[in-house]
Amino acid sequence: MACLLEAPLRISVLSEVTATSRHYVDRLFDPDPQKVLQGVIDMKNAVIGNNKQKANLIVLGAVPRLLYLLQQGSSSSELRAECAVVLGSLAMGTENNIKSLVDCHIIPALLQGLLCPDLIFIEACLRCLRTVFISPVTPVQLLYTDPTVIPHLMSLLSRSQRTQEYITQIFSHCCKTPEHQTVLFNHGAIQNIAPLLISPSYKVRMQALKCFSVLAYENTQVSMTLVNVLVDEELLSQVFVRMMQRDQPIDMQLTAAKCLTYMCRAGAIRTDDSCIVLKTLPCLVRMCSKERLLEERVEGAETLAYLMEPDVELQRIASVTDHLVAMLADYFKYPSSVSAITDIKRLDHDLKHAHELRQAAFKLYASLGSNDEDIRKKITETENMMDRIVSGLSESSVKVRLAAVRCLHSLSRSVQQLRTSFHDHAVWKPLMKLLQNAPDEVLVMASSTLCNLLLEFSPSKENMAFQADQKVKGEIVRALGTEQLFRLLSDPDSNVLMKTLGLLRNLLSTRPHIDQVMSSHGKQIMQAVTLILEGEHSIEVKEQTLCILANIADGNTAKELIMTNDDILQKIKYYMAHSNVKLQLAATFCISNLIWNEEDGEANAMTGSQERQDKLRELGFVDILHKLTQASDPNLCDRAKTAMQQYLA
Repeated sequence: MACLLEAPLRISVLSEVTATSRHYVDRLFDPDPQKVLQGVIDMKNAVIGNNKQKANLIVLGAVPRLLYLLQQGSSSSELRAECAVVLGSLAMGTENNIKSLVDCHIIPALLQGLLCPDLIFIEACLRCLRTVFISPVTPVQLLYTDPTVIPHLMSLLSRSQRTQEYITQIFSHCCKTPEHQTVLFNHGAIQNIAPLLISPSYKVRMQALKCFSVLAYENTQVSMTLVNVLVDEELLSQVFVRMMQRDQPIDMQLTAAKCLTYMCRAGAIRTDDSCIVLKTLPCLVRMCSKERLLEERVEGAETLAYLMEPDVELQRIASVTDHLVAMLADYFKYPSSVSAITDIKRLDHDLKHAHELRQAAFKLYASLGSNDEDIRKKITETENMMDRIVSGLSESSVKVRLAAVRCLHSLSRSVQQLRTSFHDHAVWKPLMKLLQNAPDEVLVMASSTLCNLLLEFSPSKENMAFQADQKVKGEIVRALGTEQLFRLLSDPDSNVLMKTLGLLRNLLSTRPHIDQVMSSHGKQIMQAVTLILEGEHSIEVKEQTLCILANIADGNTAKELIMTNDDILQKIKYYMAHSNVKLQLAATFCISNLIWNEEDGEANAMTGSQERQDKLRELGFVDILHKLTQASDPNLCDRAKTAMQQYLA
């Protein structure tokens, strides 16, 4: 019997909820203003913490009516303020609620409400605007549509602590681009917000601090201005240093460290300044400790990586601060099955976001190891480090994959690591998989790393190891796929093109490899080379392409692909007489390799080189070489003389 009653019972409960919601909306249309006010107050109490009720009221059309009442001049100040409070409560529901409110043009209505002199109403409007703007689904550009809004918000900062808190929070969430930074800067954000850093209210101080972090990020103009600002006769940088002290809340320490980091990276503070070396860097290292919350550890590691990215001295200091390299290893073990987290909600949150820790660790390792050989060694010797990178390259999150390949790229600058750790773990295999349908950013970093791997891949250059090296190169071409490789050679992005050319140049090194690769893919490679040399490309791209031709010319059989292609020979001739010395050198190197007569095989090798020399003489290459022996550039002059000696040999 209970089973039969279950469905009708649910329907009756739903209709009851909807009926109650309808009653709340109906009361907003009562002709008696007092009853309308009471209806709004009752609605406010009904929606607190009740997402279902919020959704019902939105569906039943409460929002347009509340906005109408809020904008009516005949509405009392109390009614208008209560309408703003209810709208703010509705905005605290789901993202769909926010979308509905934005679609009903809540933002222009609330911004208009800020022109009213009543402070309680202004605060209610700002609180609601704050809630709407901090949602990721709200287009922040809506704050900048009307040019009078930002200056008016600046003028409201002095009205109360609440206006200060809400407005600075709106600014910090809506400052997403350099253009936004400029608008806020030009309307006096620095002068107006700086005094709030010493407000008696922690919330105001915190929001002001967050404002400065988003204003200073990658912005030289803002950072250079901030460094000279005085707050109560104290330099702003010193205010930030005080906020990083251990007795301050973690959020404040971390945000102050971000401000100083961004000012430093923008060139406003030197990297050897004591506020960076002795205060900011140690504070960020502290944030990486396992005692901190997941989001604090992520932000701390990513900010530290950004701070020291261009500075080898900061990298060295960080690497010996609080066992940072070992501390980061914990990022890969969290949360563990025996986690100390007793809060189930927190554990659930951390399990969902654990990949962010791995991403942050890879970023920080990449930054730490970008210059110093000893640091790279320390990183690769950290427990299971290479296995973790290999795993990271195949994670589902694109951001983790990119961070892992960045880390690998940083470590691949070390010849020592290429010969040991990288060889032992066959890291090129997951790298090849990564290249399939990868975003451009991943593609550039992965191909750049492959170039490094191919430079010194084998631990020994003798016999079997040499053959293994050749086998690896063959597998790389197969795994990458010739279609993908040649598609990359016609990529419009010069960075992608340069990395791919670098990869191809490394594949075409040592004669057996050159001949093997060209016997399989010679036609496509020559087509790609021709197109690049004919196209509108930079000097660097054309130089790299001519170097590839020089490598092909060094092959035993591969060089015939150049000698039988008159179009390519004419292009080499053109670049030998080019105005750019780099291109002349690379083109001359091609010819030098083509006429070289020390080949494998005696008599027929000599005959081959003689035939090539005769053909090149007929085409006028000897005359050009003769002229280049008088070139003002000593390298070009020497290269031409070396080539001429081959004719005389």
